[in-house]
Amino acid sequence: MTSLPRPTTELSTDEARRIALRAQGFLGAPDRKSGVRGVLRHLGAVQLDTISVLARSHELIPYARLGAVGRTTVDQAYWTDTHAFEYWSHAACILPVEEWPHFAFRRRAYRSRPHWNHALPDGTYDQVIKQLRTEGPLTATELGGAKKTSEWWDWSGTKVAVERALMYGEVVCTERRGWKRVYDLAERAIPEALLQDELDDTECLRRLVRLAGQSLGVGTRADIADYHRLKGEQVDAVIADSGLVPVTVEGWGKPAWADPAALETAPRGRHRTTLLSPFDSLIWERARTERIFGFTHRLEAYTPKPKRIYGYFAMPVLAGGHLVGRVDPAREGRTLVAKQVTLDGPKAVPAVAQALLEAASWVDCTNVRLERVDAPELRDPLTRELSRGLA
Repeated sequence: MTSLPRPTTELSTDEARRIALRAQGFLGAPDRKSGVRGVLRHLGAVQLDTISVLARSHELIPYARLGAVGRTTVDQAYWTDTHAFEYWSHAACILPVEEWPHFAFRRRAYRSRPHWNHALPDGTYDQVIKQLRTEGPLTATELGGAKKTSEWWDWSGTKVAVERALMYGEVVCTERRGWKRVYDLAERAIPEALLQDELDDTECLRRLVRLAGQSLGVGTRADIADYHRLKGEQVDAVIADSGLVPVTVEGWGKPAWADPAALETAPRGRHRTTLLSPFDSLIWERARTERIFGFTHRLEAYTPKPKRIYGYFAMPVLAGGHLVGRVDPAREGRTLVAKQVTLDGPKAVPAVAQALLEAASWVDCTNVRLERVDAPELRDPLTRELSRGLA
C-alpha cells in the first residue's frame, strides 16, 4: 500500500478527511465479526441522548457503520456480560468497561467537588447504597422515586443520591431499561480486575488523549480535548507522552496530532452511504466538521420551530466520504417521512435516496414519503430514485 507522508510533513485536507473517516469506521470494510462491541471499542465512546426519531442515537451509531444490525442486538451487545458502563465522557456515553480505570481522574474530581446544584438530605446517600446492596440492580423509581414533581429538574433526594454515587464511582449504570438508568454497586458490576482507582491523573489523561487520537485519526488540540471533554491544559500536560505524533494539515491553521498507525497506510476501500445521528462522533464537534467536510451543521431540536433551517433532528447524509445533504426524518406507522430534505446538488440524489431506503428498511418501514425538498427541481428526481428502490 502507498504510505502517507511522514508525520513531520503536511497532510492535505483530503488525506486528513480520509484518515478521519477510516478512524471512525466509515471507510474500508466494516468489522462485522466484532459487531456492535467492536464499534464501541473502536470509537471509545458512544453518546446517549433522549431524542428518538428513527431510533435513539446509541442505536444509530452502529447502524451507520455496520448497516441493518437489529436494534435489540445493539442493546444486548452494549449491556450484557459486563461489557460496558455509562459515564460522563463527551457527554453521557456508553464506554467500554476496560476503560473504567482511566476515568478515575474524573471520579476523584467529582468526589472533591465543593458545590452541587441539588441538596442531598442527611442519610439519603447511605440509604441508597444500602438498598442497592440488598435489592439491586434498581432504577431510581424502584429506589423510591426519581422526581419530587413533574418538572425534569426537580429530583428527589433518592435521585440526587444515586446520581452522586454514580459520579463518585460507587454506583454504576449497567443498562437503560425503558430509557431509565439501572443502577448497581460498582463492586458487583465492574470486573474485579478493573475495579480500582489506582491510576493517577496523568496516567488516566495520557490514556484518554491517546484513545481520542486513535478514534479521530488526526485532530487539533481542541478536537482531542473535546472527545472525552478534557481541558486544554490537561491535553497539553500529556500529549507529548501519549504516543500521538505531531502533524500539520493543509488549511487547518492549527497544530495537529495523529495516531501513528493511521499514517502507516493510505486509507482506501468502500465508503459508507448513510444517515448520521447529529450525536455521531464523526460530526459531534461543529468546528471540526466544518474544517474536515466544509459542512456547517447544528442540532436544531432545541431551537424554536420558526427559527429552524433544516429541521428538528436533521441528519447529515454521508456518501463517498463527503456530507452531501440533510434529512429531517419522522415515522408514521410503517412510513418513513422525510419532513425536510436538503441536497447539495443533483449528484446527491442517488445517495440520499439510498440512505433513506436503507434507513426505512432498518426501522421496518415499507414506504418513504417526501414532504419538503429545499431544491424543488430535485424533488422529482429524488421521488423517481425512491420509487425504483421501493418497487
